Amino acid sequence: MVNIIDYEDKYHEDFRQLNIVWLKKFNLLESHDVMVLNDPKGTIINNGGHIFLAEAYGKIIGSAGIMKEHDDEYELVKMSVAPEFQGRGISKLLIEKCLEKATQVKAKKLILYSNSQLKTAISLYEKYGFRHVPAVNTPFVTADVKMEIQL
Repeated sequence: MVNIIDYEDKYHEDFRQLNIVWLKKFNLLESHDVMVLNDPKGTIINNGGHIFLAEAYGKIIGSAGIMKEHDDEYELVKMSVAPEFQGRGISKLLIEKCLEKATQVKAKKLILYSNSQLKTAISLYEKYGFRHVPAVNTPFVTADVKMEIQL
């Protein structure tokens, strides 16, 4: 059984490694990612954001979060599921938790940045109502996809 839990400092290395693995696999790791992954509490949580982790079998197998951009706009960040657990609906649990939290904090819009290589992730975002918008002025060199959903 998979449980979605709140991030705690004791899970920092699990969170970091989950995301480093997929970013390196697709050659997408950038300095902005490293900054966030090295200090998720300082860059996401202490600024009004939230991180959720998928836990099963006594280990962390997935992550996703929302990072506050402006008063009513948040960014979906660091969505990851360990390769051996992909295809089991864990991403859906994580994205639903993030959408629920964004609504609770009264966000009006949730945005995300991605890369066109990540076809499965983009398809998931589309299923949840995210729409493509021009990917201009992104914080990532490799982000050629930007999507958003009005809440």
